[in-house]
Amino acid sequence: MGVTRVSRLMSPEEIAVRAGEQVAFLRLPERSSSFADRELRLRQLAAGHSMCDFLRFMASVAQAQHAQLQDMPSLSLPDAAQIEVAASGGRPPLPADAGPGDPAWREVLRSLLRRLQPLLADSPALSVVQQLAHADDEHLERQAQRLLNGVTLGLDLGTAPLVAAALQVCWTHQVLELQRLHGEARDAPFGRIDDATLCPCCGSRPTASITRIGADESGYRYLHCSLCSAQWHMVRIKCSHCESTKGIHYQGLEAPPGHEASASAASPGAVQAETCDECRHYLKLVHMEKDPHVEPVADDLASVTLDLLVSDAGFARHGVNLMLLFGDPEPDAPPGRTTHTAGP
Repeated sequence: MGVTRVSRLMSPEEIAVRAGEQVAFLRLPERSSSFADRELRLRQLAAGHSMCDFLRFMASVAQAQHAQLQDMPSLSLPDAAQIEVAASGGRPPLPADAGPGDPAWREVLRSLLRRLQPLLADSPALSVVQQLAHADDEHLERQAQRLLNGVTLGLDLGTAPLVAAALQVCWTHQVLELQRLHGEARDAPFGRIDDATLCPCCGSRPTASITRIGADESGYRYLHCSLCSAQWHMVRIKCSHCESTKGIHYQGLEAPPGHEASASAASPGAVQAETCDECRHYLKLVHMEKDPHVEPVADDLASVTLDLLVSDAGFARHGVNLMLLFGDPEPDAPPGRTTHTAGP
């Protein structure tokens, strides 16, 4: 596969925003469909994919996440005073860097693992799930703190996506519950925070961004949170890392001559990498107008080849996908110790 490189002028979206048109800033996840849509997309992309086993495993994880989200224990939420303090400080009301907080998250993890085990049958991943199911509370807390704070040294790469899956369910549930309890208040529970590149609900980095379709959102770009699945608006042709509008380019994979794309693969042009010459970072961008079934997390996982090509060109990934974590040797570390980086 090769890489196409295209420069673009100001988007109609950015022109509209500058002209004062109203754009919905925040799109919250849907309890009934967020993880279910991810599962369906992963199963679609898995057919004929070189990573089919991994994508099917992730589809089973998403299936368990959906079931768990429908049957959640009570989790602690910030009160009105805490929400106000966060808002006045330009911080999200459910900050991931504060850690899980409520120990009930471990109940969610163990319940999710019980739901997942029957879905794996004879899969080699079953032993990893069972291993994590028997881990003690202290180990789980350490792993969660590392994931949520980006302190990935010492992270168990084999079980990290499963811990992350439970944390995703918890934060998605908390976002939905906070909106349900406070959404009618004069001051909405969620708003803009000081760092526009981070999720306004939990402060996490995005996994990818998505350009949407629909009467009110057609063509608008939203960043998709890696933790709580909220989406927040950012104009196109603007770096999601340094917010520069200079040196923005789009790179995508194109099939070699004579090779037709698989019927299960994303449509041509549906997944691109938005690169920034100013800070040398990039973020994936998925286009619903090219393929209405794209899902940021699923399509990010299925397009690792694009990550490798863009990384080889000297760009660092801004986004993080908690479902796929890699490790690199730590400089001057004893044998066996690694430093881990999140995402492809």
